[in-house]
Amino acid sequence: SSGINAEWLLAAQSVLGGDPEMLGNDGRVEELWAIKAMEHAEVYFNLLCSVEPARLKLSGSQELDDKIYKDYKESFPNLNTGKLTEDDLKNEKAKVEWREFSNRYKDVEDFSLGSLLRMDSTKDYSEENTMLAIKIQFFAIEIARNKEGLNDTLT
Repeated sequence: SSGINAEWLLAAQSVLGGDPEMLGNDGRVEELWAIKAMEHAEVYFNLLCSVEPARLKLSGSQELDDKIYKDYKESFPNLNTGKLTEDDLKNEKAKVEWREFSNRYKDVEDFSLGSLLRMDSTKDYSEENTMLAIKIQFFAIEIARNKEGLNDTLT
C-alpha cells in the first residue's frame, strides 16, 4: 500500500484518542504529528517487507542498535516482544521502568517523539494492532524483533 489511506487515518485517530498529555492542545500539531508518524510507520513497514529485518539499523548505527538491544533485554526480560499489549507500556509499573530506560537515551535524536508501534509483530499496522509509543520504545522493541527474527514473516 502507498500513501495515507482510510485505515491509516483510523488507526492514527484511535491512537491519538489515547493519552492527551502526550499531545498538547494544538490540533494542527496533532495533525502534523499524526501525518509524520504514519509516514514513518509506512516507510518502516515497507522496509520490513523488502529487506531482511536483521540487516536494518534503526538508530542509524549498529553499535547503538546493539546497545539499545542489550539494555532492552536486561531491562525487560519478561516482555513478550512479539506480541505486546497497551498494558506492557502503559501500566504504572511499566511507565516508571520505561521512563528510566528512555532517559538513558536522551542523546538519541527525537528519542521522545511519538511513534506508532505494532502490538503484534506478525501483522501490519491497523486500528486494532497499533499503539502510541515514543521513538526509543519503538527502537528498542523493533530492534529486538528484527534481531530475534520476529519480523521475518513479513518479508
